[in-house]
Parts: sequence; C-alpha cells; structure tokens
Amino acid sequence: MTSRRPATLGVSITLFVIASVFVALRFISRIFVVRRIGLHDYLMLLAWIIDFGFSFALFYATRYGLGLHSEDIPPGNESALNKANYAFTVLYNPALMAVKTSILVFYLTLTRNQKVFRWANYITLGVVNAAGFALTMINVFQCRPLSAAFRTSLASDSHCTDIVTLYLSSSPVNIITDLAILFLPMPILTQMRLPKKQKIILIITFSFGFFVAVVDVIRIAFLQKAATSRQLALQSIHIQNVGTADFSWFASLSFMWSVVEVNVSIICGCVPSLKPLVARLWPKLIKDTNDPSDPTPVWYATGEGVTVPPPAVTPSSSPADSGGSKQSQTGSGSASTRRRSSNMPMTMLDFLGHSEPAPQDVESHTHTGSSYPNITFFDFVNMKNPESMLKLNNRESIAPNALTTLLFFLWGFAYGLLDILNTQFQTVVNLDSWHSLGLHGAYFGGYVVGPLLVGRPVLKIWGFKSTFITGLCIYACGALIFWPSAVLTSTAAFTVSNFIVGFGLAVLETAGNPFIALCGPLENSEIRLNISQGVQAVGSVLSPLLAKRVLFKDVQDVASLVNVQWTYLGIALFDVLLAVAFYYLPIPEASDEDLEELANRRRDDNMTKVIGIPVVWLTLALGVWSQFFYVAGQEVLATSLERFITAVYPNSSLGTFDFLTIGHSVFAIGRFFAAFTQWFLKPRWILMVSYIGMIVFSVLCMNTTGSTAIAMVMMVYLFESGAFSIIFAISLRGTARHTKTAAVFLTMGISGGVYFPFAEYAAYNARGASYSFCVIVALFAAGAIFPLYLNLVPAVKKQVDPVPNEYLRRHRRRSRAPVEIMRREKENRSVGGVLSRRRSVVSNPDHLPDLLIAGETHQSPVTHEVKPFRSSSSSQINSQHSHDSSRQRQSPIPE
Repeated sequence: MTSRRPATLGVSITLFVIASVFVALRFISRIFVVRRIGLHDYLMLLAWIIDFGFSFALFYATRYGLGLHSEDIPPGNESALNKANYAFTVLYNPALMAVKTSILVFYLTLTRNQKVFRWANYITLGVVNAAGFALTMINVFQCRPLSAAFRTSLASDSHCTDIVTLYLSSSPVNIITDLAILFLPMPILTQMRLPKKQKIILIITFSFGFFVAVVDVIRIAFLQKAATSRQLALQSIHIQNVGTADFSWFASLSFMWSVVEVNVSIICGCVPSLKPLVARLWPKLIKDTNDPSDPTPVWYATGEGVTVPPPAVTPSSSPADSGGSKQSQTGSGSASTRRRSSNMPMTMLDFLGHSEPAPQDVESHTHTGSSYPNITFFDFVNMKNPESMLKLNNRESIAPNALTTLLFFLWGFAYGLLDILNTQFQTVVNLDSWHSLGLHGAYFGGYVVGPLLVGRPVLKIWGFKSTFITGLCIYACGALIFWPSAVLTSTAAFTVSNFIVGFGLAVLETAGNPFIALCGPLENSEIRLNISQGVQAVGSVLSPLLAKRVLFKDVQDVASLVNVQWTYLGIALFDVLLAVAFYYLPIPEASDEDLEELANRRRDDNMTKVIGIPVVWLTLALGVWSQFFYVAGQEVLATSLERFITAVYPNSSLGTFDFLTIGHSVFAIGRFFAAFTQWFLKPRWILMVSYIGMIVFSVLCMNTTGSTAIAMVMMVYLFESGAFSIIFAISLRGTARHTKTAAVFLTMGISGGVYFPFAEYAAYNARGASYSFCVIVALFAAGAIFPLYLNLVPAVKKQVDPVPNEYLRRHRRRSRAPVEIMRREKENRSVGGVLSRRRSVVSNPDHLPDLLIAGETHQSPVTHEVKPFRSSSSSQINSQHSHDSSRQRQSPIPE
C-alpha cells in the first residue's frame, strides 16, 4: 500500500517544532532580556496558537487517511478525515493573517519618521487583513448547508465550493503580500553601513522571507497537479472523498506545503526579535572582531524605545573632556550611550544592527538632482543622483533612454500576450463578440482613470522613478490576478484583471512617454520617442508569436488555462524585480523649475495668442483630441482585422493570425522609418502625411477585395505607425511647469480605444466588414484636424518647430579662446529635419562659451590682454553693462 503519510507527517511535525522553539526564544528574549512585550509579540503568540490548531488538524487528518488512496481509507475514517480537512482549510488564512500582521506591526513600531514607508505598511496591513478575513469567511461557509462539509457524500440539496479553486484563487493575495513584506524594508536596510557579520545575518534573515514566497508557489504547483492529475473538471472537485476523486492522496503534499509556509513565516517573523538574546549569550556572533566600537554597551529593542544600562560615570570624565582627546579612548560607545538613553524612538537601523559611521565622501554628498537622495546599497554601491534630464546632450541621454525603453518593450509584450490570452479565454468559456470587446475595453479603461488617479500625483510629487515603480507594481498585481480569473473561469474576474493590467501600464506610460521626450535635446524628442515606441511595437510582435506557438498553443480547456498562469506569475515576478532595480538605478529627473526655465527661452513663441488663447495650450488641447481619435482608429483596426480578412480574402493560404503578425511587423518598421525621416523632414510634415495616408488607404479598404484589400490594410498600418509619438512630443513642447500634467492628459487620450470598437462592430453587423471601415475613416478624419492646424497657422509653426540644441546647459567657466558670435537659438529656425537645421552652437557642450564668473580675470577678445575685473566707479559699471548687453544680444547662450 503506497502512502504519503510518513513524508507529510515528518516534514510538518519538524517545521512546527522548529517554529515553536523560535516563538519560545522570542518571548525569552522579550521577557528576560528586553523586559518588555509589544503588540507584535502578542500577535505572533496568536499566530502560533492558530498554527497549533492548523498543524494539529493536519496531524489528525494524516492519522485518519490523508496521504492514502481513497480505496485504502476505511469507511469509518471518512467522517473524521472530512472534519480535519475542514478545520485545516478554515485555519490556514487566519494563521497567515496573524503572522503577517505581527511582522507589519513590528515594521511600524521601528519606523517613526519614515512617512512613505509607514503608509505602505498601512496599505499592506489593510490588504492582508481584508483579504484574510474574506477568504476565511469563504472557507467557513464553503458548503451549503454547513454540515455538508463533514458528510461522506453530498445530498441533492447540498453544494460545496471546490477547495482547490479556493486555494488557487487566494494564491495571488498571498504572493503579493509576501513580496510586499519582503521588499518594504529593503530601501532602509540597503542604506545601512554595517559590520560584515551583521550584514550577512540580515541577508540570511530576509532571504527566508523570499523562501516563504517560493514555498507558496510550490504549494500552488502541487494544488494544480492535484487538479490535473485526476483529469476532472475543477467544478467537480470537492473537499470530500467523492467517487474516484482521490482527494486525500493528491492534496496531502499541498497541505504539507501549506504547513511549511505558515511555520516558516513564523520563524522569519521571530528572527529579528532574537538579536537581544543572541547579543547577551553570544556577542561575538554579531560583533566583528575588528569593530572599533566599544563592546561594553549592548542595546536591546523594546518595540517602542530602547532599554539601555545606565552609562558608567568615572571620576576622570568631565564636560571639559567632551571635546578633548580622551573621548577617543572611550570609543563610540559612550557617545552612543548618551544618544540612545534619551528615550528617542528607535529606528530599524538601531534595532537590526549598530551601523558603522559612513566615511565622509564629498562626491557622494553632491546633490545633482531634485527628487532623490544618494542611494547606498550595503556600502557596495554608492550612486549619486544623475544630472537633470533637461541638461543631457544626445550622447549622455543614451543610457537612461535605453533603460526606459525596456519598459516600452514590457508593455508591448504585455499587450500582445493579453490579446492572445483573451482569445483563448473566449474559446474556453464561449464568449460572444460583444463580451470580447468588453475585455478589450476593460484594458483601455485603465487609461481613463490610471493617469489622473495615480500617475499624476506620483509623477508630480515623487518624479519619474517613483511612477515607474508604481506602474510596475500595479501591473504585477494585475498579472497575478489572472490566476483566480482563470481558475474560476469567471468573465467578471478576467475583466477586472484586464482593467488592472491596463491601469498599471497607463501609470507606466504616464511617465514613460514624457521621459523619453524630455531626456535629451528637445529637437530630437520625436525621434527618440518613435524609436522607443518602435521597440514597444517589436514586443507586440514577438509576444503573440511566443504565446500562439509556445505558451498558449494547447489551451483548450479550463485545466490548460490554469497552467498558462505560470507565464503570468513569471511576468509578475519580473515586474517586481525590475521595480526594485529601478529604485537603485540612477534615473534622471526634471523639476518643474527646470521645465519652466527651458520653456521661458521661447516664451514669446509659446504665449502668442490664436483666437484669444495662448498657442501652447491650444496645441495641447488639439493634441489630446488627435491622440484620442488616433488611438481609437488604431484599436478599431486591430479588433476588426480578423473579420475584415475573413470577409474580403476568404481563400487566402495564410491565416488571420499570420496577417495580424505581418500588420504588427509593418507597424513596428514604420515607427523606426518615421524616426529616420525626421532627420530630413519636420515632424508636423510627417504627421500630416501620416494622416493623409491613413484616411486614403482606409477608404481604399472599403472599395477593394482580395489581396489588394489586404495590401491597403498593411498601408494603413504603415502610415499610422509614427503618428502617436509625433502627436505626443509636439503637444508637450513648451508646456513649462505644467509638462507633467500635460503628459497625463495625453496619456488619457489613449482611452479612445475603449468606445469605438463597439461602434465598428455595430456597423459590421449592419452592413458588413468593408462598410465598417467608415468608422475608421471618420476617426482618422477627426484626428487630422491637428496636423491641419499645425501646418496652416503661422504662429503654431513657430511654436512647434524645434530649434537646435534646445536643452539646459551646465554653467561652465569662461574659456580663454575667442568664440565665434552666432545668432540666438530661438531665431535659428529649421528648414526641414534635424540635419537641415543650422547649428547655432556645436553639439559638444565642452565647446560652449562659458559664463563670466565674478572675480575671475577677463580676457579681451580683441587684444588678448588679461585685465583684472574691477568695479570702482559707476561709469565703469555702466560701460561694462553696456558691453555685456551688446555681447548678450549676439551670444548663442540663452537668457
């Protein structure tokens, strides 16, 4: 008789005993060493009590047959086994909820002045308890009536929710909160400068937190194996041992991993509180032998403050010695004693380790940005803030733009996967076309609220880096929510997951597009943005191919749809790791003051009024209008292409997916081509040609059939490819301190993809596929108002046409070499593209004429004689001022 009982019982008992030992040591440390117990200690005790009942339920279930095949379980044991299984499933979520609440309360206790960290803790704490309570209630009332959970067979009037479904549905919440608890303290911990031993201890301690998340994933894998191994529909799997379900055999290992998860969580939650005990019993285990600090004082965490022994007072110590040489003989311990004995709230750094004083580094304390302090990663990496993105030349902007372009590829990849997964989901649950468009609309619905609700406040207050991190985290949550939506085969849950993914990507795009447009000289904004958007389009080509040919090729039923979620788990984990990487990477920022200064150089051009409105705001308003209808037309084409191809070219040797791939490839190539042409042509010219091509070839699609119609569709893809980037960059130009808000409204314009696919489908039902393209023609015609405005109004031409070397420059010392006098930047208009613009200053900023610094010798450009700078008489001052004013009118340096 094969049995899994020894393995299940052995592993579970071992982990429970170890967790119990850690809880006992925690309370020994708190009671006898620290002499104070905090709220987090009581919560951990509650977690251990629940864990005792939870683990005992597994031990009891193992005795009565858990781990055996159904045919090997005596009939008399089935009732007891069902009761034990019921208790086990009910206690799982409360045990985890208590452990995580204890850890989060511990975090709150140790941080008094970290507002962002505390708010993040409060949010995580709310999610943990709300989700834990809801899942507990679902498990308590999993059967109707409640007594059905203990029966050996279900009555006709009874109904039980699938326990595998419940566990798999709750897994995203557990993974999300596990990762949040793991990464929340990292910004604080990684800035600590610790002795080597304490650094190793911290790394090991928090590595256990990562192990908890890994255990949760392993548990989920066994749950899915339990479902697929029985080859049953998930809806028929119940907690009872019904028929050939063989629940006790397949669920035993997943139950065992549940016990491992809870007990490892308790161990991890207790480890930090053991430091006072370890410091008392084995001080050398924590303290490095070469640590110069005084080993006598030992500080203990109380949770609310610090308990310290009274400082030793010797007759030789006196106030007069405080600044003398004798203080060095006492080391840093006495200073630390005076600091910590003041009952000031302790921080996490005080609790987790006595930090070494950081060496003075003048360079590392040079603040070159406006949003973030210098970031230290365990004193291995000390990264300074980068230069403001508005001060970077083309060469310097390559690295940050390349890094941000990775995000563009990410959301292009996500969009392609989403499209294929939506199609597979529709096949599994038999969704009609209207509901399919609803899934598509839910994704773009995230663009309606995401930029304004989250993107704008984060971007305005904390900058581009924080917006990237926020968007990645929201996107990761949306990817994880695909798990329960697939398990439940719920259209509503799948719609919610689409919305959250769109919401996260909308927040990402709120920062991504303006970042690329602003990072470097503004004359190349459209070029940079088209290249990044081209990479995004490449992602949208590769992901459908990967999904269709590899990841989702066997998705035909619910079980295979569940297996697909491993892909989204990988995406979610990648997003989280990328968010962590972005926190430590030096991302340049642009302050509102710098944006205002740069825009003021062309203030006259920007503030010229057209129909009584400053031209810059009229350009922005029409840009948002054009963006809205352009994206609407683009998405209508994407959702209707399959029906159009089937109608106009039914006998093609290629499938609709092949044509869609070709269209996306043409679209990607078109964006790179648009970037190339901007070296020779003005962006507003290219935008005008793009709209003309979109409208003309959309009309031709309505009047052709066969391969000709297919060719016309591909030309629509080509002409629409570069429009988005040009609209965005032109509309953003000159908006000064309102640039970030302008980016929010332009990103919200992408929400045009929500509404009009429904109108096209109604036209298709009424008059056919070719006629439905009239919706696309109308949308592109509405968007074409913007390029007409750009090319026909003289004041607008002057405002939107870029000028050479339009970026903030560093203040440099005056060069001794004479500088050739050139015209001012804003008077040097371009004839065509970038290459046709006369360069008012050389590209290398090192060759720029430098500003005069008071007190520095002045070299005459005519006599080359060195004359001292003097201001002894008013006549000399006036003469000098007149001379400088004359030079300023001719100098290429902006005012």
